[in-house]
Amino acid sequence: MSKDPFKTRLEIAKKKVNKRNLVDKKQNTSPIGTAFKLSTELVSAVAVGTIIGFILDKTFGTKPWLILIFFFVGVIAGITNVIKSAKNMQK
Repeated sequence: MSKDPFKTRLEIAKKKVNKRNLVDKKQNTSPIGTAFKLSTELVSAVAVGTIIGFILDKTFGTKPWLILIFFFVGVIAGITNVIKSAKNMQK
């Protein structure tokens, strides 16, 4: 028995719509959203590193040193996250 031609056409149309929706979802990122995501990743890594350094400095009494060390670790981690995100966006 053959399928009803209407059901066959309906299945084909649904597959086309699903493919189009998948492509549209990947391309609907606005430039402002992308910039906000990248800047948030950088700022949050620096903030977390600085806060950890501040807490450890208060605990151990080594006032500026651990803040500086963890600040730079946060900067490096933030830049690494931004680079990874940018590579993922290019795919």
